[in-house]
Amino acid sequence: MATHVVLNNIDHHNLKIITQRSAAMGDNVQGVLTFPTEFREVQSEYPIFFQRNSDTGQFQAVAIFGFEEGQNLFLDEQGWHASYIPAVLNREPFLIGFQTEQEEGKAVSVPMVHIDIDSPRISKDDQGEAVFLPQGGNSAYLEQVSRSLMAIHEGINTSKLMFDAFTTLDLIEPFTIDIKFINGQSHQLTGYYTINEEKLFQLDKDALNQLNGSGILFAAYMVIASMSNIKKLVDKRNKLLAQ
Repeated sequence: MATHVVLNNIDHHNLKIITQRSAAMGDNVQGVLTFPTEFREVQSEYPIFFQRNSDTGQFQAVAIFGFEEGQNLFLDEQGWHASYIPAVLNREPFLIGFQTEQEEGKAVSVPMVHIDIDSPRISKDDQGEAVFLPQGGNSAYLEQVSRSLMAIHEGINTSKLMFDAFTTLDLIEPFTIDIKFINGQSHQLTGYYTINEEKLFQLDKDALNQLNGSGILFAAYMVIASMSNIKKLVDKRNKLLAQ
């Protein structure tokens, strides 16, 4: 069970985090949420698909690592083999929480860095990355985590704007991909959505200028470019099957 507390350099001055990637640490996942704030980095390694949130029905973007639940083709006994790990995983065991503070006599909700002190990534034997410097300042590791948290925090609002624009312009379409692996096994990717390239390229000047001015046009191109990584996933799966 997760226990979230506000991070501070007094209570957590000796805190160290295990950063090695493994199934034991929960990295054996098929995919995770991703956000437009990191699409440039994500598309260099992983396909970016859209799916509907099962509770709200709203669209959300996901970075895909495998073809089945619990399958991460970038992960093995030596770790995670990719140049970028999406922010949702890279920030663990930290998260953004909100704390009520008084500003000019008004209660405001202020974002604060929290940590799950029950996470398996909390070091029990002084191994791992230090969160704070001996003098109390933030370590380079914590600065990296903070960037991931910011990508998530800002990305939530950006995602809503992006999907509102895509929906208004009718740019989202479902897709199905049939895959056959070298052992003869077939697999079908279903339940996902992507950008309709033809409709995107047919947008008029005003619509394109609006998308470009908000940065959403760039996000659309990143999603389209990421689709080439499906072949990377197939190649990784075939390599494992060949072994």
